[in-house]
Amino acid sequence: MSDIPNSIEARDRAYQLHPLVDLRRHETTGSLVIDRGEGVYVFDTDGKRYFEGLAGLWSVALGFGEKRLGEVAKAQMDKLPYYHIFSHKTHGPSVELAEKLIQIAPVPMSKVHFTSSGSEANDLVVKLCWYRSNALGKPDKKKIIGRIKGYHGVTIAAGSITGLARNHASFDLPLDRMKHTACPDYGSMALPGESEAEFSLRMADDLEKLILEEGPDTIAAFFGEPVMGSGGVYVPPENYWQEIQRVLRKYDVLLVADEVITGFGRTGNMFGSTTFGIEPDVMVVSKQMASSYMPIAAILMNEGFYAPIADESARIGVFGHGYTASGHPVATAVSLENIKIIEERDLVGNCRRLSPRFLAHLDDLARHPKVKLRRGIGLIGALELHPDGEPGRAGAAMASAALEEGVIGRSVGDAFCLCPPLIITADEIDAMFAAVGRALDRLG
Repeated sequence: MSDIPNSIEARDRAYQLHPLVDLRRHETTGSLVIDRGEGVYVFDTDGKRYFEGLAGLWSVALGFGEKRLGEVAKAQMDKLPYYHIFSHKTHGPSVELAEKLIQIAPVPMSKVHFTSSGSEANDLVVKLCWYRSNALGKPDKKKIIGRIKGYHGVTIAAGSITGLARNHASFDLPLDRMKHTACPDYGSMALPGESEAEFSLRMADDLEKLILEEGPDTIAAFFGEPVMGSGGVYVPPENYWQEIQRVLRKYDVLLVADEVITGFGRTGNMFGSTTFGIEPDVMVVSKQMASSYMPIAAILMNEGFYAPIADESARIGVFGHGYTASGHPVATAVSLENIKIIEERDLVGNCRRLSPRFLAHLDDLARHPKVKLRRGIGLIGALELHPDGEPGRAGAAMASAALEEGVIGRSVGDAFCLCPPLIITADEIDAMFAAVGRALDRLG
């Protein structure tokens, strides 16, 4: 490999396998190298500045360069850089973060368990659902329902609950135990004259039919994002979550709220479950919990979920599960400080205050001839573009044009998604959307 040029771009192409790309094409095109970050901006190696319009991966609530998080990380590194929570061991940061999460949870929760990513956490929740069903003497109650266009990660189990073909193709996914119900895309799927409430009732009817077809005694849990994020930002229509929860309660199906994107302020409340009146049995949080400064996620479970698992471990003699990095002291210390900053600076309130401005800009751009419709709530949104040629490619063209204008967003099929850091200001929102408008004009 001695003939490889010394540039970071060339070495990246030579040595690193990247996610969510055509790998052969990437060997030619390579990567944009991001060199540093400051506030809502990142800078490439040529010094060009970009609005980080997706907060990294829907996650950097505090923006880039928050020194308090670095200081806390160093202090914890100096004191206790690593320890585990196996075999009756623990340490202060993991205990303090678990306690904090229980205190701020939108519904009563009993226990917290930490992982290193949302994918890993959702995978473990599936495993715990199966364990719990066995504990309850219900060995057939193992199927999991997700939603078409839902996203819950890329491990074997979480990737199976995810309802995106790109995450299934050639991976032999989804697993047989994973089923999918409809995406609540009112903008594209509503029948003529159908109100949001009527549409939500139809979505609940579809879910009930699936449960009855599979057999209620075989369904363990339903996984849902309060707002569907990586699938294209789908905001639930009126009464959607109320109708879905009615069906789940009727058939004794657990509700797992995947708050990996919506948690810690994104929808204008600390949790999306509060925004939409969701009362989950289990919550999964990650991303904005540490502003992605450290890899960490958490599973919050209520007593009804936890108790049978604890009883089963007593029967067996051990809870036969564990991760080396679960509750990592540096990651939990940084997360705790990150949540403190979100609260001190009222970033949840900042989201609520700036959301009307953010959504008004989406409304303005929705009148552009290239835009079909817009979706959004809080500080997360998407522009659905008219297909230009083959469906599913318009979003990528828009993301490329936006990059030229200095905005990093996310393309999902024909949608272009935005989810800026929660620290963004009104002036920065205006400037970001002005650049997005110029990008739309570039498309012709």
